[in-house]
Amino acid sequence: MQSFSSIPPAPGGQPPAPPRRPARRKRAPGQGDPASPDFVEALARGLSVMRCFTPGVKSLGNLELAQQTGLAKSTVSRIVYTLTTLGYLRYDAETGRYSPGYGILALGFGCLASLEVRQLARPLMEQLARETGAAVALGVFDGQSMTYVDAVHGSSALYLRLPVGYRVTMNSTMGRTYLASLPASQRDALLGDLAVPDNMPAIMNSACADFDACGCCFGIGDWQAGINAVAAPFSAITGEGVFVMSCGGPDYILPEQRLRTEISARLAALVKKLSLPGIAER
Repeated sequence: MQSFSSIPPAPGGQPPAPPRRPARRKRAPGQGDPASPDFVEALARGLSVMRCFTPGVKSLGNLELAQQTGLAKSTVSRIVYTLTTLGYLRYDAETGRYSPGYGILALGFGCLASLEVRQLARPLMEQLARETGAAVALGVFDGQSMTYVDAVHGSSALYLRLPVGYRVTMNSTMGRTYLASLPASQRDALLGDLAVPDNMPAIMNSACADFDACGCCFGIGDWQAGINAVAAPFSAITGEGVFVMSCGGPDYILPEQRLRTEISARLAALVKKLSLPGIAER
């Protein structure tokens, strides 16, 4: 191979400049094409298996994992063997079932510990929860649902106490709020890829109308009976992406009228303190 030193000098006595590699286009976090040659299908399959272990799911067998992921049972067998070997799953020889391994704790806690927006939001969430008696949660879209990255419960009387790591569906107040914050074309494309109820178009019509009117979306007993909630999205001032904050609780603590006036205004003011200009100001 010819070296640059052996290339004849250009006119004027200066050697030609070394050829430059074309610059690679930077991708925004969370954006990519599964059809790209850079996409690792085997890794995606392994992660799809891990996603089956949602909060409340203690263990799963190979057949259940195959049914939930749509993967062949032989493929699932190889994946769980690898994940178990690496410590991300635990195998119970008596039941033949798998459960999350301790290896995933380092990943999860590492993510939470590095989230600057979580640290900034925590005192504001605690104040809102304490003054309203409601539950205040901070969530992020994980590709399929909304995952709680923090949660504060303002009253011991709350019977619905959802912890950090809990995943709520996209027809929840938090989920519909995230969807309403997206451009219509992106929202429609995403809804086409997600498992949502048949009445999701009607849910989103109402959610988008509320969002356009006040920058918040509401759930009035339609996600879980007797539970009302309001949520607002914001693009974090830390540059860590779009988050959604919700405030919810029993309807006797958060009646609809109070939710649509006092609580929504307070929530909007709170997320504005955490926001880059944009989403929260709509």
